[in-house]
This record gives sequence, structure tokens and C-alpha cells, in this order.
Amino acid sequence: MTTQAEWIAVDWGTSKLRVWAMSGGEVLATAHSDKGMSKLAKPEFETALLELVEDWLGAGQTDVIACGMVGARQGWVEAPYSEVPAPALAPQPIQVPDTDARLRVFVVPGLKQMKPADVMRGEETQVGGFLSLKHDWDGVLCLPGTHTKWVHVSANEAVSFRTFMTGEVFEMLSEQSVLRHSIKDGWDADAFAAGMDVTLSRPETLAAELFSIRASDLLLATPSAELRARLSGLLIGAELAASRAYWLGQQIAVIGDSALSDVYATALRAQGAQVDIADCEEMTLAGLTAARNLLG
Repeated sequence: MTTQAEWIAVDWGTSKLRVWAMSGGEVLATAHSDKGMSKLAKPEFETALLELVEDWLGAGQTDVIACGMVGARQGWVEAPYSEVPAPALAPQPIQVPDTDARLRVFVVPGLKQMKPADVMRGEETQVGGFLSLKHDWDGVLCLPGTHTKWVHVSANEAVSFRTFMTGEVFEMLSEQSVLRHSIKDGWDADAFAAGMDVTLSRPETLAAELFSIRASDLLLATPSAELRARLSGLLIGAELAASRAYWLGQQIAVIGDSALSDVYATALRAQGAQVDIADCEEMTLAGLTAARNLLG
């Protein structure tokens, strides 16, 4: 049976392209490719999109609502940042000019903060999706990933946010530093908690504690699962220490990949925080649906 989309939702990141055929807020079909923004020149974006969605198009025009790095300066069209405090979703998505006649393509702008300087693209759609489902929710959203975002929201606006490169630092240390010889697969919850406790209370010790991972491997033959979890705990502990002003005493929701969300939720609950978890794909689709509704 052929799928015909009422509209198409798109999450277009640096490395991946994901699309959903939509009818209202219902998903009819989904597809994906590895043609992320970093692999495409401007003239190639439309072709990459049509490869996935052409069979979903009807006789008329189909609206496409996209978020992510597709709106970066190097993307299909630059969607200028909205400055916080502001609604997570800009009042009007940016239309891509000169598209295939069967498409009307719009890109959701990201958010920027002037002091301290910070930006986001893609996560604002998850924030907007969360708020569209939970009106008047006040608190802090944690969006863990390669670059984890902490976003203070109030009165249905993003008030401020801060980005931590914890995920990227973990990847670099475990794959490119001397620790690559010691960090393999596996997980140890106790080792994670112990590492987090160290840097949450004494973040200034992080650099020394990192090398102790290698030394523990060489001298004590500590299992790789324990070392991997300790590295994660040390880095997230330092992040929680630096972001304490965001989460301490606040209502918190974590939006991300389920496994990583569980890690952050466990870390926060260990500090007595009240934490809920929301599915990142569900929030992305809710945000893209809300952005489509802004078109009128």
C-alpha cells in the first residue's frame, strides 16, 4: 500500500537524515539515510530529501518541516537563531526558496544566548515539543548527547541554557587518548557512582583522576567495564558540578537516547533530584508538529 503524507517531518543532523510521513500528529511511515548536513553541498539537499520522501508525495504541494543542522550556515538554508529568553519554537519557520514544485520546505530556527555565548540547533525542537505537551511546565530540561544541553524553561519560554561537551570528550578520551588502551566495552554501576562522587565534590581533580584510570589498568588490572563506567562518572560528575545552578532544587526532565537518559537520571536522582524521562523522538515529532501548526 502506497503511503501519502499529509506533511513530512524531518530531523536533519550533521551525520544523519531522518524523515517521517505524517498525518496530523500520527506517523504513517519513516525512513532514514546517512546523508547528514556535513556530507552535502547546498545543491544536494533537495536530492537527498527526495530520495527518501518522493513516494510519499501527492499531486499537490506537501509541507516539509525540518529541524537540526539543515538550518546552519552550511546547511540548505540558514535559519537565524532566536535569542533567549524566547519561545523554543520561533513564531515562523524559515522557508527554503526555489524548491521542487511539489514541496514547501520550512526549517525551524535554533536558539542563541549572548552571555555566556551559546547556541543550539535541533534541541530547541525537542524543548518546544516537550512544552507543547506540558503547558506551563517550569523547570530544567537536560538533553544529553554529544553536546549536552541544560535549558531553564519558564512561562513556555527558554530562559537560558548551557552546553557541555561531555559526550564528545568521553568519545575522544576513550578512542584517541592514552585511555583508549584501557577503555573497552561494558558497564559497572558502582564504578560510575564512585567516579561521579569524586568530581561532583572536587571537580578540580578531574585531570588527575583521568590518568588514574590508565594507572589502574596497568597496575591493578582493573576490569575494562569498571574503567569505562568510572570515566563516564568522572565526566558527568564534573558536568553536574558545573551545572548545579541549573538543576539544584528544580523540577527536571531528561530528553535523550534511552540508555544515556537513564545514566543522567540515575546521576541526578543520586543527588536527591526529582527527574522524569521523555523520549527524544517523541519530543522531536511533537516539536515539528507544533512548528507546522505555526504556519497556520
